Amino acid sequence: MSIADVTPCVLIVETDAALANHVSLDLQESGYETIVAHDAHMGLRQAIEKHPALIVVDRLLDGDSGLSFCHNLRTSGTRIPVLLLMARDAVEDRVACIEAGADDYFLKPYRSEEFLKLVKLYLKPDIPSTEQLKFGDLVLDLATRQALRNGRAIDLTMKEYELLKYLMEHPREVLTREQILENVWGYDFVGESNVIEVYIRYLRLKIEDEGEKRLIQTVRGVGYVLRES
Repeated sequence: MSIADVTPCVLIVETDAALANHVSLDLQESGYETIVAHDAHMGLRQAIEKHPALIVVDRLLDGDSGLSFCHNLRTSGTRIPVLLLMARDAVEDRVACIEAGADDYFLKPYRSEEFLKLVKLYLKPDIPSTEQLKFGDLVLDLATRQALRNGRAIDLTMKEYELLKYLMEHPREVLTREQILENVWGYDFVGESNVIEVYIRYLRLKIEDEGEKRLIQTVRGVGYVLRES
């Protein structure tokens, strides 16, 4: 059986039974398998035991928060992509999403078509690759989706990986915010474009953790460029 023949499984962690059922049915009709957990504790157990291809978790869970769930999941060493269902799209909400270890978020109210577009992006079949992208002392392994800088391993969320990959595919080329939204987010983006600034900030924190020279440069009023200085 090839990788493409395996049906991806999605874990839904959602207190609202009606919403959980709606999301589950939409995913099943799109050809995915689903597991539903109604609290963070059960969700974490299912994530570790079942190893789903994707996790969808509500930020608001009875007795806990989706942010705590994400943090505990990452602390356990699990790198499964996580989509957070959120009611607000303020900058502080995006920051909290990234800090907790979520890869992306989807704004309520739940809309089937837009949600399934986002899920499809995360569940595209992996194509085995031994290729690496290199820029100075920064290396991005396309098989493991891990970055290395001066030999130091850097774990990235899915969205951080896609953003860094796009920048490294276009070294020394100034990329506008519109180009980045179109090529990294890849769907009909709803929200303010300063979501890019939030992800750039945390990507920089990771790849410059040891005081290394800045590589992702801001071109004020335009966008960003990967260059030495």
